[in-house]
Amino acid sequence: MQQIAIYPGTFDPITNGHLDIISRASKLYNKVIVAVAVNRGKTPLFSLEERVALVSSVVTGYPNVSVIGFDNLLVDCAKQHGATVILRGLRAVSDFEYEFQLAGMNRRLAPELETMFLTPAEQYEFISSTMIREIAQLKGDVSCFVPPAVQQCLINKFSRS
Repeated sequence: MQQIAIYPGTFDPITNGHLDIISRASKLYNKVIVAVAVNRGKTPLFSLEERVALVSSVVTGYPNVSVIGFDNLLVDCAKQHGATVILRGLRAVSDFEYEFQLAGMNRRLAPELETMFLTPAEQYEFISSTMIREIAQLKGDVSCFVPPAVQQCLINKFSRS
């Protein structure tokens, strides 16, 4: 049976921590779908199209990873793409409570979907997209936190402001 995992997030921007999760998941599942969310509760730095393009550009080395944008319920998106697993990353204990609630709600909405948690490698545990945006906006060096293509997009985005 083919195992398809969906890894949702806003990825605004994608970080080396996200890539660590994607890399490891690509070895565990036949197919990994990185699902870039619209997320109406946030005002992203990058548009959905920009985020999908950025993520797509940095996962080209993983033949079993694809990237989509979505603007509906995650469980509906997962079903639509044949996913049986929702993959979530946990950086710290503080993430757990929120992720636990999400997993419970998703299980209630779609009992056939399992949620699996992966923790990033130790050197990526503290990285968050929010922090990356703040550092980049203040012209700080984010090169050790994001892929080069993402760093360049951040530089371009903030040089216009």
